Amino acid sequence: MKRLAILVLLLALCGCADIDQDQVRLCRIALPALHPPGASIEITGIERGAVLHAIIIRHEIARPPSPPRERAAECRFGGGPLSGGRLDLVDLRLDGRPLTPISLQFLKRYWIDEPGVAALQPPLSAAERAVVPKVPLALAIPLQHAVLALPQIAIYALLAPAFALVYGLTGRINLAFGELVVVGGQGALLGMVLGGMWSGGQPAAMLGCALVLGLAAGATHAEAMARGVIGPLARTGGQPLLVATAGLSAALMEYVRLSQGDGPRWTPPLLGTPVLLAHAEGFTVTVSRGAIVFAVLAAGAALTLLGVMRWSRYGRAWRATAEEPVAAALMGIDTAEVVVKALLIGGLMAGLAGFIVTAHYGGVGFSGGLGIGLKALIAAILGGIGSIGGAMAGAVVLGAFEAAWAAFLPLHLREGGVFSLLVLLLMFRPGGLFGYAGRDAGRDGGLR
Repeated sequence: MKRLAILVLLLALCGCADIDQDQVRLCRIALPALHPPGASIEITGIERGAVLHAIIIRHEIARPPSPPRERAAECRFGGGPLSGGRLDLVDLRLDGRPLTPISLQFLKRYWIDEPGVAALQPPLSAAERAVVPKVPLALAIPLQHAVLALPQIAIYALLAPAFALVYGLTGRINLAFGELVVVGGQGALLGMVLGGMWSGGQPAAMLGCALVLGLAAGATHAEAMARGVIGPLARTGGQPLLVATAGLSAALMEYVRLSQGDGPRWTPPLLGTPVLLAHAEGFTVTVSRGAIVFAVLAAGAALTLLGVMRWSRYGRAWRATAEEPVAAALMGIDTAEVVVKALLIGGLMAGLAGFIVTAHYGGVGFSGGLGIGLKALIAAILGGIGSIGGAMAGAVVLGAFEAAWAAFLPLHLREGGVFSLLVLLLMFRPGGLFGYAGRDAGRDGGLR
């Protein structure tokens, strides 16, 4: 609980001063329409407005031979993070003077909503250009794809070890882990709503509640799954366990659909402020603060799991049960409880992955767990599904492969490329890159 409290505090510090970047984007798009054609616009500052749901973009306007002039555009919107009017521009003031209702309507209808106008928004300010290096365009585009892959790698790196934890003990794959991500994501979404209602839409409270409820949802459903189905079947072994997990996957999917509805439930990203990394001619490499926070969060959770499995009493019991369950039971280890705890840890990892999906991407549908779980399973197989450390490494390899494909090859063929990579690996290295595919993976503690 102490670590959880520290984590929530860190998220609070990251979220307190966050400005809705979608609102900033809309306000930036409107700037060229407020000034004469051919005028040069340079952003000098972005800040919150004095009224609720308002932002101010300070900029310098220059049109030779006239000298540069400081201006301030204030955009006011119809709602906050959980409101339907979040992106509804209800008022725009230039140097304190509001546009008339008719001018505002024409601005939105024939400028902001016009396809292709987004490319005309002002470029980086001089201050922004000064703090980031300039790189060739051939390097900037792959770098952008790499940083965009960070949240996806984080999700894989959390879920792939969950597969390895259970497979190392039972020799079977738990096909329901993807649905546990959806359950955790729905819990996180509920936490955001409750945190927003309680705090008036403060990002820190929303993220804190989302994290707690996401972890709780993943852990409680995983423990119920372990004690009710997987635990008893693990003692008998064989294919019934695999079939049961497939049934659990379908049951959880329908359970989420019936409880949450089959329509999408989305929330805006709360840590969307971009961090500038580099710029090229006509292109800027950015990464959101959320991507950084969630990548660090996932890395911390993964390293903590490795430490627990290597040095804790439970880690020793897991290795003993994975290698020789009968001998472990004779030595006094409750092997059934080891399996339950493995599912519980896997549920926590899945709940954390669900929190990241909701907080970064805005949510996940009731059927989204199938794709997430399948990709994480591929990552676990790439690294060696009997090895926890190998599964984490496989997650990084898969994420890097997807990012490289998106940068250099047709995006619509990427899924085929991922599955082709898996087939080739299983043909030439069935045990994966870093581990074995059999139950004897426990001999190295599943940590390679």
